[in-house]
Amino acid sequence: MTTIGRSDLEVSGLCLGTNVFGWTADEPTSFALLDAFLDSGGSMVDTSDSYMAAAEGNSGGESETIIGNWLADRDTRDRVVVATKVGKLPGRTGLARENIVAAAEDSLRRLRTDRIDLYYAHADDPDTPQEEYLAAFDELVRAGKVRAIAASNFDADRLRSALKISGRDGLARFDAVQPHYNLMERDYESDHALLVETENLSCFPYFGLAKGFLTGKYRPGGGDVDSGVTSGRMAAARAEGARSYLDARGERVLGVLDEVSAAHDVPVASVSLAWLAAQPTVAAPIASARTLDQLRAILPSMDLKLAPDELTALSDASAR
Repeated sequence: MTTIGRSDLEVSGLCLGTNVFGWTADEPTSFALLDAFLDSGGSMVDTSDSYMAAAEGNSGGESETIIGNWLADRDTRDRVVVATKVGKLPGRTGLARENIVAAAEDSLRRLRTDRIDLYYAHADDPDTPQEEYLAAFDELVRAGKVRAIAASNFDADRLRSALKISGRDGLARFDAVQPHYNLMERDYESDHALLVETENLSCFPYFGLAKGFLTGKYRPGGGDVDSGVTSGRMAAARAEGARSYLDARGERVLGVLDEVSAAHDVPVASVSLAWLAAQPTVAAPIASARTLDQLRAILPSMDLKLAPDELTALSDASAR
């Protein structure tokens, strides 16, 4: 278990992403995924009030609603660290105080709980003074409705500025960050890692499997892959994003992943996540699953410890 930043929240080595809930995973399937994750030692789920507003027929909040129903049905609230986000729900974008406070109440209602464990600013809001939104988050923390706060998709300068303001004004400070980071996307290491380490923050990378590429299912000359995405536009975008990694570097990474996977007799996806979990400042990578088979492919990452030479081989293969 790992402690999030300076908070008292402890989490498992894998965070279950739930952006597929209410989209490519219906409620019964989502319940089964959550049950299996918890039974396997998982303890943290990541959602947002905007999941999955982009899907046809959805308006946002579907993922939170399913999680809330599961927490109530299974009586598991005290066994799970729930992270959600504010700022990207259509019609409720940005980090103005009124928006944060209202959005938090809506998330609490959908999650059927009295507190959000980790509350993210889903993205920075350059149109709202940082003092304003940090004071709003602080208000929620002092009211006991939020236990810790975090920043997703912040550049390093704005993250640094927010931390400085929190310290200066005695406000709740960010305890975690959620950046785009995986074996194929490593800008975080040069842009944020030192600041995150210095400020004792925890990193929860999203797209830990590079839109499915790091599961090993996208290969040179391979045919179409079933992404489970029903929208033609969204399916095409996801496949295009994954296939964009199929260059010489990507093939090199897949080759090393295959070797390490065979050596440990675990799925490629778990090796990819284990490399990420082993990186400095990373508390737990975020990965989602829409089927139990997909979940089984990532669960071994929680206990998989790669040898130093394996970590180096993967890092070298993915270097630009």
